[in-house]
Amino acid sequence: MKKKKIIKIALISITTLFVVLVGIFLYGYCYLKEAYNTENKPYKNYIGYIDQNKALLNNKYQLCNEGDIYKTYSGGSLKAYKGSKKRFRDTLNTNFNTNNYTDSGYLNFRFLVNCEGNAGWFEIIEMDLDLKEAPLNPKMVDELFKFTSNPARWNVISYENTPLNYYMYVSYRIENGKVAQIIP
Repeated sequence: MKKKKIIKIALISITTLFVVLVGIFLYGYCYLKEAYNTENKPYKNYIGYIDQNKALLNNKYQLCNEGDIYKTYSGGSLKAYKGSKKRFRDTLNTNFNTNNYTDSGYLNFRFLVNCEGNAGWFEIIEMDLDLKEAPLNPKMVDELFKFTSNPARWNVISYENTPLNYYMYVSYRIENGKVAQIIP
């Protein structure tokens, strides 16, 4: 009689343990499957994604390393400016701020720089000083676009001696037609 009770308790314990392990496995499988499923989610791509079909200068250069893009969360930041950000700002001030524009707002360029330092795949966002989308002077936008897209402005960023494609953004705060601030 005692032997039967021991066998019964052992079988119940093994069955319970088996059911718990199967439950944990199924939960983990379903969690991982849904974590990477972007089918019905509003943001189907990584932070910094630029739609290649809508981007400006999207057919001028090629991405290297099978199209892998780095620095997608915060961009290349200060490492990206060729020389330094101060040199970038000084060059901009000598080339741009002599014009007679009257607009105020933010002009944001989001773009990719390939492994050769060529900028392309631009997305442009124009806003007023209250951060609401509003059009700015098209000639001013074009002039800043040409300045920003010039490959002479961007460094090649490498990791372990391998040049990388990277995401970058530049925001110009414009007050009365003059660039007051460059972010980042």
